[in-house]
Amino acid sequence: MELVHGYWPAIIVAVVFLLILAFLIFRPRQRVSLTDSAPARPHMQQSAPREGRGIAGEAAAATSDVAGDIISAPVHRALEGDVPTDDLCRLKGVGPKFADALHSAGFVNFQQIAGLTPVEVERLDAQLGAFGGRIKRDRIVEQADYLARNDTDGFEQRFGKL
Repeated sequence: MELVHGYWPAIIVAVVFLLILAFLIFRPRQRVSLTDSAPARPHMQQSAPREGRGIAGEAAAATSDVAGDIISAPVHRALEGDVPTDDLCRLKGVGPKFADALHSAGFVNFQQIAGLTPVEVERLDAQLGAFGGRIKRDRIVEQADYLARNDTDGFEQRFGKL
């Protein structure tokens, strides 16, 4: 007992040291797994230039402009960034306000809507506010797929007259 009484400060320091060491060794660690299907957040998206990318893209665009003038060929059919817009009100269940909500979310044509995955539909539903749930309920993605392929007969068979 006298031996412990004389060394109690050293014993306390050793116990504290062992507790700290045990905590560092056995503490729960955060595990992070990265996937390729993670959504791109708006602040992470990079806007692409309208023609080409960088100096090489600009040189290619200039060359095609000059070559197009020489051979009288239309060279600017669909440049990157030029997205044709469709009348989204043609979709059953989509009115002007719902179409404006889709436009503000970045969807301007049927091809974009037809390419949505179920995860993207859920994320979009959360952004649409009062129109949340309408994409699934009205089968907007399926309708957009028909209209993106210009399959009006298939659309009308499935969803009624346009």
